[in-house]
Amino acid sequence: MDLVADWFRTLYETTGINLTIVYDTYDRQRFLSGLGMTVFLSVVSIVLSVVIGAVGAWAQGSPLRVVRALVNGFVVLFRNTPPLVQIFFFYFGLGHMLPRIENADGMMVPLVTNVQWAIISLSLFAGAFNVEIFRSGIEAVPRTTTEAAEALGYTRLGVYRHVLLPLALRICLPALNNNLVNLLKTTTLAYAIAVPETLYVSKQIWTDSQNVPVMMTVLLIVYTGLVGILVFLMHRWERMLSIPGYGQGAAR
Repeated sequence: MDLVADWFRTLYETTGINLTIVYDTYDRQRFLSGLGMTVFLSVVSIVLSVVIGAVGAWAQGSPLRVVRALVNGFVVLFRNTPPLVQIFFFYFGLGHMLPRIENADGMMVPLVTNVQWAIISLSLFAGAFNVEIFRSGIEAVPRTTTEAAEALGYTRLGVYRHVLLPLALRICLPALNNNLVNLLKTTTLAYAIAVPETLYVSKQIWTDSQNVPVMMTVLLIVYTGLVGILVFLMHRWERMLSIPGYGQGAAR
C-alpha cells in the first residue's frame, strides 16, 4: 500500500494529478465514509420505495373512495414537486416543527437527523413513482387471472400477494429498474442538508486539496460504477423471475 501511495504522490508532483484519496489517509477515510453513506442511502431508500410502491398500488384498488383519493393525492404531490424542494420541506419545514431531544452527552439534538430526513424524502419521492409503476403492471395482468384466484377463495389481499403482485412485478421490472437507477443518482441531493455522502465529502476534499477536476472525474467514475452495479443486479433479478408470457419471458 505504501508503494501505491508513493507512486500517486510522485504522479502529483510530476503531472499535477492530485489523487489525495489514494495517498492521503485522512482523505481516503473521508471518501470511503462518504461512499458508504451513499450506498446506505441508496439501499434503504430503494427498499422503502419499493414497499411504498407495492402497498400504494394495492391501496389504489381499495373499495373505499377516501383511501384511493389519499393515495392519488400522495402520488400527485410527490411526482409534481422537485425532490430538492421536498428534502428542504422535510428538513427545514417539518424538522423545525418537531421537538428536540437530549442525547447521551446532554446535548439537545433534533428528533429526526438529516440522514433520516433524506431517507424519508427520497423514499417517498421514488415511492410515488413506484406506485404508478406497480399499478401499470397490475393492470397488465389479465382480469381472468384475478377472477380465477377469487374463484379459489382468495381474499383481495391474498389475490394481490400471491397472484397479482408476483405477475405484475415481472411486467414492470424494466420501468422499476429505471426509477431505482434515478433514485440512486438522486441521493446526491442529500448534499443540500449536509448529509456526508460521496458528493459532500468530495466537495470537502477538493476544497482542502484544490483538486476539483480530479475529484469531479472520480465522482463520475464512482457513480457510473454504482449505477452499473445496480443495473447488473436488476437485470439478473429480471432473468431470475422470468416466466413465459410475462416480462422478459413474454417473447418466449
